[in-house]
Amino acid sequence: MANPARGEASLRVGGVSLVLRPSFAALVAAEEEVGPLFALVERAADGRLGLSEMVALFWHCLRERPEGLTREAFGEGVAAGGLATATPALKLLLGQILAGR
Repeated sequence: MANPARGEASLRVGGVSLVLRPSFAALVAAEEEVGPLFALVERAADGRLGLSEMVALFWHCLRERPEGLTREAFGEGVAAGGLATATPALKLLLGQILAGR
């Protein structure tokens, strides 16, 4: 289960509940892939955040990856779940980025 006190978010992908934790190491890895996190937050606020960017952020923030889960399958699962399912987790992670927790 996600612990909101630690800035964690839950995300269901392929019927499995996953926990996203925006740790320093996870955010650094995401930033190396998608560029500066503040720019990512700005793109999200402007409605210009790409699906690949969102999946990259989620992938790097996964607290634990289920055995056998590939990045491609994870991305397909996020897309299949729809933006409405992913938005609460994205909102929480972006809030954590801005808050600096």
